[in-house]
Amino acid sequence: MSNRSSLNGKVALVTGGARGIGRVLALALADAGADVAITYRESDKDAERTLRDLAKHDQRSLALSCDVRDPGSVRDCVAAVAQEFGRLDILVNNAGMFATAPLESITVEQWDAMFETNTRGAFLVAQAAHPHLKLSRGRIVNIGSLGGSHPWATHGHYSTSKAALHMLTHTMSKAFAPEISVNCVAPGMIVTGETQPEYEHFAAKTPMGRNGRPEEVAAAVLFFSTGPHFITGQILGVDGGLGL
Repeated sequence: MSNRSSLNGKVALVTGGARGIGRVLALALADAGADVAITYRESDKDAERTLRDLAKHDQRSLALSCDVRDPGSVRDCVAAVAQEFGRLDILVNNAGMFATAPLESITVEQWDAMFETNTRGAFLVAQAAHPHLKLSRGRIVNIGSLGGSHPWATHGHYSTSKAALHMLTHTMSKAFAPEISVNCVAPGMIVTGETQPEYEHFAAKTPMGRNGRPEEVAAAVLFFSTGPHFITGQILGVDGGLGL
């Protein structure tokens, strides 16, 4: 999937990188030659497992407890990465939350919690990482969602938070230029592990005839991490055509 030396000497930070799609993104970056730091909030056992697997790539790795909703926690985390590795080249804003709820019954607390993680969290981490990425002429890759460009009636707070993240991508790409490129990968229905029957109806609606895999999201992240720095402000769908 990747050029095994394309990111040699680079340092990547993947928020929410202990499990799920974030874990696959972290391992793909390490496979491409980057030293990788991951953050986790409650998944300490998963973080330990991912850290062991990262070590198999013969790259330096680090796992840090971080609450992306908390400005102090974010600042401390980014400072620790910069201190440990001496630089920061790639930030992948992957930490996020997902929930289903009828729009008319979403509470203010549920609404705010979604935005705190999915939108404000990405903003806080990018802001903290900015001086380091500016020095390295680095890159930010936000993990958005097909739900950020297509309204999902039963995921109103989620879709709206991801739409805001897409706009934040556009805004940051202008504000942080020309030193930092900022792009967004927007997955559709991505299934981790074994086939999950409850999601097969999405496959039937997808032109490519199946749901996506985390490795395909990772390939898109690697494209923005290794491709032309001139590409910025883009939202790249990884959805098999589901959004068409």
